[in-house]
Amino acid sequence: MSKARAKEGTAARGWLIREARALRGRALLPIALGLAQTALAVAQAFLVARLLATLLGFAGGGWGDLALAAAFALISAWLGTAQDRAQVAAGEAARAKLRQAAFARLLRPDGRPVGEKASILVDRIEALDGFFARWVPAVALAILSPALIIGVAAMADWVSALVLLVMGLLVPVAMALTGIGAALESRRQMEVLGRLSGRFVDRLRGLSTLVQFNRAGDEARALGAAAEEFRARTMKVLRVAFISTAALELLAAGALAYLAWRHGTLLGAAHPNPTLALFCILLVPVFFAPLRSFSQAYHEALSARGAAAELAPLLAAPADEGLLLEEVPPRVAVALTEVRLTYDPSRPPALDGLTFAAAPGETVLLVGPSGAGKSSVLKLLMGFARPDAGRLAINGQDATRLKPSELRRLSSYVGQRAHLFAGTISENIALAREGATAEQVRRAAEAARVTAFTDALPDGLETRVGEGGYGLSGGQAQRVALARAFLRDAPLVLLDEPTASLDPGTEAEVTDAIARLCTGRTAIIATHSKALRGLPGGRVVEIAGGRAVAMRAVGN
Repeated sequence: MSKARAKEGTAARGWLIREARALRGRALLPIALGLAQTALAVAQAFLVARLLATLLGFAGGGWGDLALAAAFALISAWLGTAQDRAQVAAGEAARAKLRQAAFARLLRPDGRPVGEKASILVDRIEALDGFFARWVPAVALAILSPALIIGVAAMADWVSALVLLVMGLLVPVAMALTGIGAALESRRQMEVLGRLSGRFVDRLRGLSTLVQFNRAGDEARALGAAAEEFRARTMKVLRVAFISTAALELLAAGALAYLAWRHGTLLGAAHPNPTLALFCILLVPVFFAPLRSFSQAYHEALSARGAAAELAPLLAAPADEGLLLEEVPPRVAVALTEVRLTYDPSRPPALDGLTFAAAPGETVLLVGPSGAGKSSVLKLLMGFARPDAGRLAINGQDATRLKPSELRRLSSYVGQRAHLFAGTISENIALAREGATAEQVRRAAEAARVTAFTDALPDGLETRVGEGGYGLSGGQAQRVALARAFLRDAPLVLLDEPTASLDPGTEAEVTDAIARLCTGRTAIIATHSKALRGLPGGRVVEIAGGRAVAMRAVGN
């Protein structure tokens, strides 16, 4: 293993330990329930030993012991169910916390493909469930439960207690010997899974393009090869898991065989206390039960380390910090002064000293060739990027001091292609404002002229559309996106090529809706459209090479 991988593995283990400590309150209930189960199992073993002694003709227990043992079995089953529920709750709480933190950091533009981000949020974090739900309680129970059993066994026979102690200490040794290979294979398995998931999602999004160029078959074969690699990695992980499980069962069988020989063959019928002899033998499966759970959870911990290797550096990055808005101002002014922004040091800056301003209620059209920096301005205003130099001000205050999420509270955004989710048209509009009423959604739809086509549909605004707006034309989907902006009613409107790829008739309808949306609001529109340059009022800022090269009034 290279030094870099060893360093990453150490960082992943350290991060997992810190997260486990932060969530240790959730693990206390499963541990307490597991310890109670162990105590009941010890008592039940003693009662069964008394009953077996009676069956063998020695002084022992009776019907009362049988009834009590049955009651303990029922209570133990209830405790096991309660422990499982508590572990599930602990795992859900941990995953929810980590997913929220990861999602906030993945909102930043970092060059990762969408499929890889989806794999991190789903596969990587899902792989941590066993660590928080089962591994953390299993570690504590693997120490506390055997210690309790050894203490009880020592009161019955110190040699039996010593045998259990030695065999118990050999368990982590066996786990460590097999764990070196298992950790490496789990890490490789998660890397292959991430690549497979990311490739699958990205190719699925571009399926129409692959079919158009007759490359669907090639991509299917490539995905098959990636899936075969994942299968091979999974089998290697399982192979190592079987070896460690066999080592644990061998230790349990050895302890059971020795104690049976000691209390049976060696001492024979002259055993001073047959009930205690049977009790010591019956303690062996009770002793190894928490260690067996530890062994099973150990493999989940190794899988979690593989997943944590990528999550740890992501979540170790500082969370977005900044000021919160007391309230959203009714009007905003925007000013950029000598703003510079670089995505890749090896390439020219996206913005190179850009300066312009938008007064409250003013519409500013950003025009220029593709790659001039128009979309970068919108990213800055939405908090998806931070300027490397210069000043970005909103209402005269430094906007970079605000949390990025607060910047997004100030604006409504409509991009070149509206993304609609599977559901009704009204549900897609209502995404813009939590708790929006049906009447508010209806008014926003009317303002964006969505009702112009939904009124002709049998279900109106309750008409269902497919993922990506399947069932609607491009212009209709764009009007739904504008309806979201009307419903959001933010003081700053940000539009990025909102009429691109529309036919002239549809473009005129969308332009009319945009004009109503911008009225009374500060609007910054990145566009190549000549139709939008006819919007009343405002100014045109021409950008080239990340700088403002010309400014003029709309229509000039």
